[in-house]
Amino acid sequence: MPEIEIKHITKYIYDSPVRDSANQIILFPIQDEYQDVLKQEITITGNPAVDKHVDYYGNEVGSFTYIEPHMVMMISSKILVNTRHRSLPVNDIFPSHQWEDLKRLQNIVPYIDFLKQEYFEGLAELKAIVESEKAKDDTPYQVALRFCQYVYDNFEYIKGVTTVDTTLDEIWKIRAGVCQDFAHILMEMLRIINIPSRYVSGYICTGQNGMRGEGATHAWAEAYIPDYGWLGLDPTNNCIANETHVRLAVGRNFSDCSPVKGVYKGSAHHKLEVAVTVDEEDTYYGNDKQVIEVTTASHVTEISKNSYQRYMEMIQQQQQQ
Repeated sequence: MPEIEIKHITKYIYDSPVRDSANQIILFPIQDEYQDVLKQEITITGNPAVDKHVDYYGNEVGSFTYIEPHMVMMISSKILVNTRHRSLPVNDIFPSHQWEDLKRLQNIVPYIDFLKQEYFEGLAELKAIVESEKAKDDTPYQVALRFCQYVYDNFEYIKGVTTVDTTLDEIWKIRAGVCQDFAHILMEMLRIINIPSRYVSGYICTGQNGMRGEGATHAWAEAYIPDYGWLGLDPTNNCIANETHVRLAVGRNFSDCSPVKGVYKGSAHHKLEVAVTVDEEDTYYGNDKQVIEVTTASHVTEISKNSYQRYMEMIQQQQQQ
């Protein structure tokens, strides 16, 4: 695949001066045989030193502190990356062998973390769906594809109805959300039948052909397939995540892979703006045509609750009409 240029800018705007802003960034793309980072430039307001380390899941993580009082903080990441197509799994004519292989992984590090299910009120209902969707002679690969399609077919893609704090219970009730919600549901389905699955953060780069998540931060899941390895599955678009998906980090869930997070001293009210451009030359933050994703937040936990309530109220009003 051709080289891909991605610009990712995160901007915090505060109501009054804040200080001692301690932050963690996971904005360094994974480098392996299927993905090369040719160039990266990260700039941060105040030019603080960034200390790097590799976390438990193999992600490169940066940490910095901006001590001086400030009302705006911007983190800009510009990368040039090259991805390569990975061949897909070959269906084994003896699927029972693969299921036996998966059973042996249940007590082996590092797969244990990727098999832990998150309890929520709809778990019993989801387990019943999982059993009905899985055919007797399916290979793990076939099941993973079917579960991916199930999430795509049965959950509505609606921006703004959920936030990073929205629970599985809320997602299950409204059957709606965005890419991170779709990924979490798919991972839960896979883990129910003992297929290790992990969360992936990154970008989707498809030449603006109408796929959900283009030109924005994106998320999907990876399922571990015996005799193959980790297979990327994008339930938001019902496709395999391959050379069109640029990977930033992997983990148990969104919390392990959050591109930017931190704490600070000062005003509790702030606005968050995120802008991402892909494959565009001479772009810059502030050009309306290039700002693909803009997220605004003030008291994030309140927005999480209110967005869900607003959606449920809208559904109830429609049912009453």
